Amino acid sequence: MYFVDAAHFVLAPFLGYLWTKVRHFIRAPAGRKRFNVLGAINAVTHELVTVTNDSYINAQSVCELLLKISAAHAATPITLVLDNARYQKCKIVWNLAESLNIELLYLPSYSPNLNLIERLWKFVKKKVLYNKYYADFDSFSGAIAGCLAQTHTEHKEALDSLLTLRFQTLQEPQNMAA
Repeated sequence: MYFVDAAHFVLAPFLGYLWTKVRHFIRAPAGRKRFNVLGAINAVTHELVTVTNDSYINAQSVCELLLKISAAHAATPITLVLDNARYQKCKIVWNLAESLNIELLYLPSYSPNLNLIERLWKFVKKKVLYNKYYADFDSFSGAIAGCLAQTHTEHKEALDSLLTLRFQTLQEPQNMAA
């Protein structure tokens, strides 16, 4: 089972924490170029499969991700948990998933807290983007790709505690007598 989502990292200042009584100027790169990552994280092993580009995430990107996942797990059944992005719900994706014997399971709308990979995106932003300055797009995208490449090595312990399958469950509301 993989949790799938896209993150669109923008080459712009990310302020993590800033409390000051004195005015501080922060360097910021010019432009708003984006580094797009379509990722799928294995719910159990935390193996990460990604497709990256600096243009757009679209149905072709999703198909490329499906092919990568299918090649890695040819003999086992695969389930992908996705949000309701339009490019993930088109016929080309459904047809390819069916031909690769991949089950697509869509989360309810507006429920990113149920998608495990959202925790990874938050971790990457905290580690690589907050309070950091990147002079050019190559160093920016390289830092993000480097962090994602180290999910099974340097960041394994932190991610193992962060990417648990414990989700908050809510009980039915109780009617209390007034």
